[in-house]
Amino acid sequence: MEQEIKRQVEVIQRGAVEIIPKDELISKVRKSVETGQPLRVKLGLDPSAPDIHVGHVVVLEKLRQLQDLGHIVQLVIGDFTGRIGDPTGKSETRKQLTEEQVKTNAKSYEQQVFKVLDRERTEIHFNSTWLAPLHFSDVVRLASTLTVARMLERDDFKKRFTQGIPISIHEFFYPLMQGYDSVALRTDIELGGTDQTFNLLMGRTLQKEYGLEPQIALTMPIIEGLDGVQKMSKSLGNYIGVNESAKEIYGKTMSLPDALMVKYFDLLSGLPTEEILQIEQALRTGELHPRDAKMRLAYLLTARFQGAQAADEAQSEFVRVFQKHTLPDEIPTFSITNVDVSLVALLVSAKLAPSNSEARRLIQGGGVRIDGVQVLDPQFIVTPHADMVVQVGKRKFIRLIFS
Repeated sequence: MEQEIKRQVEVIQRGAVEIIPKDELISKVRKSVETGQPLRVKLGLDPSAPDIHVGHVVVLEKLRQLQDLGHIVQLVIGDFTGRIGDPTGKSETRKQLTEEQVKTNAKSYEQQVFKVLDRERTEIHFNSTWLAPLHFSDVVRLASTLTVARMLERDDFKKRFTQGIPISIHEFFYPLMQGYDSVALRTDIELGGTDQTFNLLMGRTLQKEYGLEPQIALTMPIIEGLDGVQKMSKSLGNYIGVNESAKEIYGKTMSLPDALMVKYFDLLSGLPTEEILQIEQALRTGELHPRDAKMRLAYLLTARFQGAQAADEAQSEFVRVFQKHTLPDEIPTFSITNVDVSLVALLVSAKLAPSNSEARRLIQGGGVRIDGVQVLDPQFIVTPHADMVVQVGKRKFIRLIFS
């Protein structure tokens, strides 16, 4: 029994940034092992966007590990809190979502998370179930559990207050409502990124106030995106989306900086710790080439989100195009009049570059080819011909056709 307790605690803490408090986690695991009762592990999703990327998968992967240990995941779709929006990290009040937007985004989330989670060991809850029926007296009691000074301990609230940026009263209710989710579900462990620590601890606070055993707050790291610097984000364009095509997932993973590979293996691959340590050691000694390690990571992620067959096809395509320098089977076409046009304007109009300045930067950086020939002059004028292929970077191609 002691061995099983130790094993579970080791799995749970692997990759975690912080466990608050660890001694209570051990007690909860011990009680679960002794009684055979699974722990209730919560993740709250605020459905403010329709898609998730692999940055979100870091937490989902930890949930899956807990499911594999026999525990139950409480997936809370914030259909009620989503109408307010989590103010975490925001410098201004977020726009409230409509009920229709929340429902649409929640459905998309639900479909995507089961690419990682075990559906049989997942409970799906919508927090409007217990938040919507609350009377105003219940809300007053909830609000009385916390002081304004405690709310202003949150970095985002503190910065906005200090800078004189308005904070709406309803924003204070977001962490209270998220914490109340843990009261309603009698949660044992709640997971989130390191930016969610305040919200996770709110669950502990409220559970104590309502006479319940407080939950454990378990935070997971926030991974850098494909640029290797910034937090993965759709707005920054440095993300790998779980619903993207196999070709995109594979190709984007192959563009990952070498320095991030081990971290991605550890947090996203699902491989045993021993195998990841072997990969890290082989990379360090030069026994394993970074390209080969990255190809394995790309295959694992692609297979996880799009299936093994799609991963096989994406890998074959990558080898053919980028290692053997041949063109992909399918190249999008772009219609053009049969007249000379500046390369900069062509890249922007074909959506191969977001702006003229970025197009010039790509050209000067050696990232643009026409029919396989590198073009370095940002003043270059293109004289189009049938089936001309323009390539930007390693993965973007267009074939010109005449309108």
